[in-house]
Amino acid sequence: MKIAVLKERQDGETRVAATPETVKKFKALGCDVCVETGAGITASFTDAQYEEAGAQIAHSASDACQNAELILKVRKPDAGELSNFANGAKLAAILAPHADKDSLSAYASAGVDAFAMDLMPRITRAQSMDVLSSQSNLAGYKAVVDAAGAFGKALPMMMTAAGTVSPAKVFVMGAGVAGLQAIATARRLGGVVTATDVRYAAKEQVESLGAKFVVVDEEAMKESETEGGYAKEMSKDFQERQAEFVAKHIAKQDIVITTALIPGRPAPLLVNADMVASMKPGSILVDLAVEQGGNVEGSIPGETVDKNGVKIIGHRNVPGRLPTDASALYAKNLLNFVTLLTDKETGKLAIDWDDDIVKGVALTRDGQIIHPNFAEAPPAPSQPAEPEIVENDNTETVSGDTSITDDIIDADGDGNKETNQ
Repeated sequence: MKIAVLKERQDGETRVAATPETVKKFKALGCDVCVETGAGITASFTDAQYEEAGAQIAHSASDACQNAELILKVRKPDAGELSNFANGAKLAAILAPHADKDSLSAYASAGVDAFAMDLMPRITRAQSMDVLSSQSNLAGYKAVVDAAGAFGKALPMMMTAAGTVSPAKVFVMGAGVAGLQAIATARRLGGVVTATDVRYAAKEQVESLGAKFVVVDEEAMKESETEGGYAKEMSKDFQERQAEFVAKHIAKQDIVITTALIPGRPAPLLVNADMVASMKPGSILVDLAVEQGGNVEGSIPGETVDKNGVKIIGHRNVPGRLPTDASALYAKNLLNFVTLLTDKETGKLAIDWDDDIVKGVALTRDGQIIHPNFAEAPPAPSQPAEPEIVENDNTETVSGDTSITDDIIDADGDGNKETNQ
């Protein structure tokens, strides 16, 4: 089997889908690997390193894709790249199908079997393939580092002969993968850290990292949780009290980091303009959901906005700001996924289309859109079906007018219903 690794063409994308280390592992599986020239430069991997690992270097994307059965990328291919794929070729990348459903028709029309790594199911077998977790982990770390760089004061308490420097107060909204790493990093840097989440189950994780879990009414939140650890819909009274509590808490913070995303929907608004205005000049907000609409009112993708001395940081592609490590983790996720698809005896693709992992990420096959979330609905029956009874919509509110579900996750799209996200 020939694997093609293409250079990323999306503006600001610094990652690469394979590293010299994973090339060696692919070779050990019996695969041939062809890397487009310059594919790893922005992640500090040279063509010479890939060649030393056993890869061939192609001078163009079309050369790399020639006779390739599997194409690996970080982001979705553009139309020009897609035209180079052979009919029946397999594509594995972060395809973001919720945001670009038209691309699925393009893959199907091109005869490409597309696998969206960002739809990886949250099951034990798939943990080593979970690209959203690996990338969100780095995003949470980088958010704190970016905030510390923009903050005009020190984070830890310092006692000197000239006086004492008070520690910075850091508030993390969302205790998924990115949020937990942000908490851990802020604690390591000496900040006084508080955090909140719609799931009461996150309290233990937050406190295990040395932060304080803050909520207006712990007992009410505890009672609202299902046996699976999901959040039920809260009462209007709780919603109002929680919104007021969060607003007062934010006004006292030096740094606020927001991490909430909902798959297939715009990011929920967690920090409104009034909350931003209540913060002290010099305070920092980092919005890790800025590319999906933002958790902070006034955040702009790719910009740092100044609101009366309060900075709102909205970097795009935060994992890509650590391209070497982000590429290494992503490449290992892909290696583990490709290993699942490969016959270890022959080194050829042997895809089990009934495997839960494959079913979770497969978008197209044999010219058809097959993922149940995106395939065209069957024709309506001639007789109306019995209405489905929905017992619980699992919604919760973290600010006055914002309802968010138990699908809330950390930045970079970690869209699975798990208590430990």
